[in-house]
Amino acid sequence: MLDIALIRGHPEIVRESQLRRGADPAILELVIERDTAWREIQTTLNGLRQVRNRTTREISEMKGRGDDASLPISRMKAVSAEIRELEQQLGSMAEERDRALMSLPNILDPSVPPGRGGEDNVPVGFHGTARVPREFVPRFREDAGGVMDHVELAAPPLSHADITGMDRFADIPRAAKVAGSRFYYLKNQFVLLDLALQLYGLRFLNDRGFEVIQPPYMLNRQAMEGVTDLAAFQETLYRIEGEDLHLIATAEHPIGAMFMGEIFDHDAFPRKFAGVSPCFRKEAGAHGKDTKGIFRVHQFHKIEQFVFCHPEDSWPFFEELVTNSRDICGELDIPYRVMEICAGDMGSIASRKIDLECWMPASGQFREIVSVSNALDYQARRLNIRFRTPEGNVMVHTLNGTAIATSRMMVAIMENHQEDGIITIPPVLRTYTGFDTIDIREPAGAGTGQDGNGPPGE
Repeated sequence: MLDIALIRGHPEIVRESQLRRGADPAILELVIERDTAWREIQTTLNGLRQVRNRTTREISEMKGRGDDASLPISRMKAVSAEIRELEQQLGSMAEERDRALMSLPNILDPSVPPGRGGEDNVPVGFHGTARVPREFVPRFREDAGGVMDHVELAAPPLSHADITGMDRFADIPRAAKVAGSRFYYLKNQFVLLDLALQLYGLRFLNDRGFEVIQPPYMLNRQAMEGVTDLAAFQETLYRIEGEDLHLIATAEHPIGAMFMGEIFDHDAFPRKFAGVSPCFRKEAGAHGKDTKGIFRVHQFHKIEQFVFCHPEDSWPFFEELVTNSRDICGELDIPYRVMEICAGDMGSIASRKIDLECWMPASGQFREIVSVSNALDYQARRLNIRFRTPEGNVMVHTLNGTAIATSRMMVAIMENHQEDGIITIPPVLRTYTGFDTIDIREPAGAGTGQDGNGPPGE
């Protein structure tokens, strides 16, 4: 949530940010209108309260002298009735103003590039050597700006969708039978690979000074509204029927809400957390996209970076989170590009966001596997998380960033570390997996259906 003082003093800053986002500036005008009305009512109320106080003293003095106080008593009753009516109007006006204020997105950082959607995001860096099937070389060169190294392949590797279609690695048809589309049973070596990625990510961040934390997997409405734009997230979040609870879509949300309503000493920050949790997402806006495999699913595991810090430290921490994510991709030997997210593709919470998109050789495209955002004091103001200073209490700044979303990282490993039917496990994971390779070649005598007995139901 934005500071109402900013809107009162510099509405042009908010208006410019809204226009850059392609958002409706009418919401800002509504906030200004309701706030102006609220302040006018407040001024009138303050005057009437002073009248009531003077009248109370007058009545007391008149009664003390034995005078008839019926006239000032009558006058005070009328004033008190007017005060009660205006207090109701004040509360109603504040509620309307604050509701509109909550719907205003964060102020964009000046460095955010212009643009209307994902196609206008700007590549600002590249890392690694990509394995590019011959048919995708022209597209790769264009998407990589002609500056990223690559090795040409005669044919694409087996896609993650084909690999997870093998019964010994996953069972998606039976998951659909019991839970619906975009769920999966993960099996055997890929279960261990998923767990290995989680353990590796936690150890990596713990070694860099992050506290490891496993948060609640559900949040009540107040907490969820504090960390995200709940109206915009309705298509993503699962709600527990008959309960004031939502399943979390990321560990960012419960970690961000952890200190809701608290005031800390100045030296309590920074606090850096490495959160591990399952994530539950409806993906309601993704019909027809990534319907096969495990890239875009309703349930996955993720290691999330989250930082609470002083305002002057938030941009250095933003760079730290980006560096951590880049180093993880580097240690896993995943080729990627760094994307500055444009104004029109920015979520409402972030002031600036950077994505890492890894190269997927089977489909010949870059796909997002990491997002890092600086929310400044936007989330903290919604959650009322502050620290003490000699000049008064100040809102903290919050930042978040993906370390590892395991399903997407497994897809990247399957396709980038595959050769002649063998997936080679990155060396940093082998301590956790207990194996160096996964053989995806069809076993001799294997059938074509699930368990070699045909599809489920037969």
